[in-house]
Amino acid sequence: MSQFAQDVLEGLSATKKRLSSKYFYDDEGSRIFQEIMAMPEYYLTDREMEILQSRSLEILQATDLEESFNVIELGAGDGTKTEQLLKTFLEAGHRPIYHPVDISQEAVDIVRDRLSRNLPALEVRPAVGDYFHIMQEVTAHETPSLVLFLGSNIGNYIPPKNTDLISLIAINMSKGDYFLIGVDLKKDPTLIQGAYDDPHGITARFNLNLLERINRELGGDFDLEAWEFICRYNSENGEVRSYLKSTRQQEVFIRALDRKFAFAEGEEVWTELSKKYDLEGIEALGEESGLTFVQHFTDQRHHFTDSLFKKS
Repeated sequence: MSQFAQDVLEGLSATKKRLSSKYFYDDEGSRIFQEIMAMPEYYLTDREMEILQSRSLEILQATDLEESFNVIELGAGDGTKTEQLLKTFLEAGHRPIYHPVDISQEAVDIVRDRLSRNLPALEVRPAVGDYFHIMQEVTAHETPSLVLFLGSNIGNYIPPKNTDLISLIAINMSKGDYFLIGVDLKKDPTLIQGAYDDPHGITARFNLNLLERINRELGGDFDLEAWEFICRYNSENGEVRSYLKSTRQQEVFIRALDRKFAFAEGEEVWTELSKKYDLEGIEALGEESGLTFVQHFTDQRHHFTDSLFKKS
């Protein structure tokens, strides 16, 4: 049984049913997420782009990285934002070696093709697979590294899994390496709600694609018309929680699991957490994971930060 099948079995057998958001990002899910990032309501993309366009040189100057160094990006997406960072590094006379890492072959193909056109002087070594196995291979050499985890992906991890993840990243870094993490900050709840419950239905389609993936890969018979997407924001703890709600009583058979799963009308399946942080919480997260805080780089509205840490 595949890990995907095992996780679906465990999640749908739970008293409060859930599906892991890490399975959103098959090739189709990655394409839909590019649509999400292009939405005007999804401010995260623009705010982080602003930081990387205007503050990349400051980020570089806050490190002691010289000449050639690795830039390892965990979850590279299409590379649009990172291109700004890499362009600045090249213009400053450095020779970064870019390692875009993703679980989607299509995603790394897109970023490789994009950067070969736009930054022909840049050495690109794309990789598909497990983040930490690839990190180990790259950081085992003497060349120092800057590890990127952008886009507020850390918000998808519920405590203590957020600390566990950053700790695992830190373990696979070498002494003197740097870690730049993108984090969405707590702010006006209306702004946050609009980004995750968009009027275009793109986020709904992104979530529903997970059911379609179960149908495609595991032989499920989910009727997508019998499900609707909802999300809720808790301003006290900064958590946006997304769900798929069954609109009628139904049973779903999944051939790979040889099991039926019953869903009551109105029953919700939790699909994603998008946690928002304050600056103090980000510092604590890094330091609890064994990293030393260096500096926050925020956009002008203080909606988003790219925060720099070092492994001492």
